[in-house]
Amino acid sequence: MSSPSITSASGQHASHQPQAAPVLLLASASPRRRELLWQIGVPHAIAIAAIDERQLAGETPAECVARLALAKARRVQQGSLPVLGADTAVVVDGDMLGKPADRATGLAMLARLAGCTHEVVTAVALVHARGHDVRLSRSEVRFRAIDEAERERYWDSGEGRDKAGGYAIQQFGAVFISELRGSYSGVMGLPLFETAALLDAAGVPRWQQLAAASTGAA
Repeated sequence: MSSPSITSASGQHASHQPQAAPVLLLASASPRRRELLWQIGVPHAIAIAAIDERQLAGETPAECVARLALAKARRVQQGSLPVLGADTAVVVDGDMLGKPADRATGLAMLARLAGCTHEVVTAVALVHARGHDVRLSRSEVRFRAIDEAERERYWDSGEGRDKAGGYAIQQFGAVFISELRGSYSGVMGLPLFETAALLDAAGVPRWQQLAAASTGAA
């Protein structure tokens, strides 16, 4: 198995601090997770973790995402940087809905979610020199009714093709959501409350924009 390649995420957004050295390695190619890390001021590098993401027999959705988040972080761990991994599942009646394999699957997922409440479970794992820790975020999301024409139009936008459950809360898919109980960032794929708790416990700095601004003001 080849070693994962690591790239810097500096300069991903104009408001970020491109000169800041990474304090973390993110085991994900997700632009949503990168943006959320930048939101709390964590300069990071990126390494893509290629692992088997299938649910094991007898494994609950929560157990599955916790295992996968930790496996992703461990897969790309190298050097001294702490590694953050995450995994998200959309759960309906105990069934995990992953990323849709094709149009028919994506449309079927949207039809199943329409008019119902589902759960989004996201695990985040941090691997560092002293060991590892995993936190779990659970959210309930209710969709309004979605007719067939709207489901097809949404699928054809391309937005849901690489998302668990076949939709994205932060973009066009937001119009389907009539109620959210839990973590908006958790539904996006990286729960910031749990992530910050992990980073703080491990001594990984955040809010680096504030530190840079304070230095500049001084």
